Amino acid sequence: MDIEKDMEMLQRLQNIDYDLGELERSKDYLPEMINNLEKEVEITRDALCASERELEELTLLHGNLELELATFNTDLTKFNKQMKEIKTNKEYDALTTEIANRKVKISSTEEEILKTLTRLDELKEQIKQYQQKLEEVDKNNSAQLVGLREQLSSIEDKVKIKEGDRKNITVRIDKKLLATYERVRKGRGNQVMVAIRRRACGACHKSVPPQIIQEIRKGDKIFTCDNCGRIFIWTEDSDK
Repeated sequence: MDIEKDMEMLQRLQNIDYDLGELERSKDYLPEMINNLEKEVEITRDALCASERELEELTLLHGNLELELATFNTDLTKFNKQMKEIKTNKEYDALTTEIANRKVKISSTEEEILKTLTRLDELKEQIKQYQQKLEEVDKNNSAQLVGLREQLSSIEDKVKIKEGDRKNITVRIDKKLLATYERVRKGRGNQVMVAIRRRACGACHKSVPPQIIQEIRKGDKIFTCDNCGRIFIWTEDSDK
């Protein structure tokens, strides 16, 4: 068994498995990212549409209030003229009541018109801001969405390529060593090969005896952590 070659193949295999894991994870987070970007545009557009609907409704309301106010003022003018023509106390009392009633309605309507005009001004500014935001969000998110959708649609092709690379490498690795790799990967995830760090396993931090460290450094044999089962490798940083 060519240890150096097998370790090199295992390292390449681990890199491929990491890439495959990332591709699988991207199947989950890419749709979520796409959904969030689409939702941001939708929420902004809905807010704009809601403000525009309110503006339309308030504009109509303002028009109706102005018509009502005009009617009340016409009535008040008419009643004031009639005051000069009344002949009985009963007519005077009735007309006075009507005048007072119209004055109350005029005051109330004028107050409603003022509130409506204030809200109309607020809405016009709000709509302007929403329009600017929608334009920015739509522009920015559209560019991102194109890229994300392209990534999502190409995942399966990338997976097939990586799986092909994996197959080509696994047939070149010693079967016993490959079995060890696969067993550890199944139990520990894609971090199968770990470097010695400070005379301990770089993954679980279990101390490694000095004599084993010397053997690992030579690279003549393959050693695994007696705690987590991962395969040890020696790097330039292992002495640190």
